[in-house]
Amino acid sequence: MNNVNFLVKIKTIVFLLLSISAYVFFIQKSHAQEANLEEVIAILGHAKKSSSQQGNTQQDNAQKPLSTPSPSSSELSKEVQKLKSQVLQLNRELFILEEDLLFPASTQIAIFVSVDVGRFFKLDSVEVKINEQDIAGFLYTQRQRVALEQGGIQKLYLGNLKLGSHQLTAIFIGLDNEGRSIKIATNHTFEKEDDSLMIELKLVDNTLNYRTQLMVEEWVL
Repeated sequence: MNNVNFLVKIKTIVFLLLSISAYVFFIQKSHAQEANLEEVIAILGHAKKSSSQQGNTQQDNAQKPLSTPSPSSSELSKEVQKLKSQVLQLNRELFILEEDLLFPASTQIAIFVSVDVGRFFKLDSVEVKINEQDIAGFLYTQRQRVALEQGGIQKLYLGNLKLGSHQLTAIFIGLDNEGRSIKIATNHTFEKEDDSLMIELKLVDNTLNYRTQLMVEEWVL
């Protein structure tokens, strides 16, 4: 049933994208035709101006309706914006549905990284293993490190894991408050059950010894 819904949403998005393309093409074509018409009228007006003042006045009156915006173009623009909003909404729903299909709750595991303050440890990289197998690694830029220190949370890994007992190994590499390269590591044993499991690897400053410690927290959804 989920696969059927997945295909239906894809077809709907494709249809909306085609509709948007058709509307945009129609608007561009209409504007091009209107521009050509105004150019022709301008040439005729210039010719009439040289013959008589009355002809010039009539030409100005004839051009006034063309200077007003076309109601149909405005309506089409609103319709295009509406269709774009619908596509964005369907895209979000499609992303959620895709995650549900690829990572069902019974096997889903997600690993997050956060930093509390970060005064005693400047994060450089992280490596994560489950049952001695590498599953994730990341090398941080200055901007990404600052974002974590300001309260951001990084989704480091999303995958599937069979039910039962497992061991997670996390190794963080960075600089201490004196500029020396250090590693902070931990081994954590956890149980994977039928529900989605989220594990947060949290780097927390310890003001008692001026060092950073690694804490592991679990959430089950």
